[in-house]
Amino acid sequence: MQYRRLGKSGLQVSELSLGSWVTFGKQVDQNDAMKMMTRAYDAGINFFDNAEGYEAGVSEALMGEALARLGWSRDSFIVSSKVFWGGSKPTQRGLSRKHVTDACHAALKRLQVEYLDLYFCHRPDIDTPIEETVRAMHDLVAQGKVLYWGTSEWTAQQITEAYGVARELGLTPPTMEQPQYNIFERQKVEGDYLPLYSLTGLGTTIWSPLASGVLTGKYANGIPDDSRLNLPGYEWLKEIWQSEDGKKKLGTVDKLAALAKELGLPLTHLALLWCLANPHVSTVILGASKLSQLDDNLASLESRDKVTPEVMAKIDEIVGNKPKGPQRY
Repeated sequence: MQYRRLGKSGLQVSELSLGSWVTFGKQVDQNDAMKMMTRAYDAGINFFDNAEGYEAGVSEALMGEALARLGWSRDSFIVSSKVFWGGSKPTQRGLSRKHVTDACHAALKRLQVEYLDLYFCHRPDIDTPIEETVRAMHDLVAQGKVLYWGTSEWTAQQITEAYGVARELGLTPPTMEQPQYNIFERQKVEGDYLPLYSLTGLGTTIWSPLASGVLTGKYANGIPDDSRLNLPGYEWLKEIWQSEDGKKKLGTVDKLAALAKELGLPLTHLALLWCLANPHVSTVILGASKLSQLDDNLASLESRDKVTPEVMAKIDEIVGNKPKGPQRY
């Protein structure tokens, strides 16, 4: 396992990390959560990602109980939460000062920690001024309840505005963004955010490196009954891959699998190593529902030298979606 700085910060994050979206509390119980976290930690993973919206807080509760039982030294791991979807009432969602604060306190309780290393605004909130959110995050940092705050799926313009507000008012600026990034989803990380890496020192903790399992090749003959695309509550995800654009991407998977075979790699490993080849990626968040999946993902690191610039160029040729630069909105 190698470690990378989280953007311009001094925080060293493992290049692979373990997330809990769709798994903890949905496909993974308390016992399996502890086994996965132990395996990840022993392999050198130091970042465990979560959110208030993951299974309505159950995911954080499972992770928190695991952390309490495992008894790792608090200075040896990084844990996160995200704020936006906390409940159905008006004060239980969004990025108002109230909800940002309440959600932080609730996450601390569920995760059984005294502070959050990373705290993300899970989506932009058009109903709350960015200054209000920046002030709320700064206060939590000043109180020692949060060490670094950032965003998830914000536009480059929104991140720039938050950074500018913080600098103008002498507040803590955002440190990181958590965008979707994989062979099929590249525009934000490789295009839109490009000026921000040098301008603000933005770090990225990318999610869905395997495109919700599509880049494992398991959907080549249809959607398996036990896949996340068939889970209750994730019908929207299934619709994405059953759309015309989704079907087109699925048709590309066979060509990527053939390239992986030429290299002597599983398609999964090629997809993960492709993400790691981007120097602007601080960490790649893994999402495993089984211990065997986690083991397989970790094994990809043994073949990093096989994904050469020539291989990256072949992938660009196959997929044909390399961003040309920041999009203008």
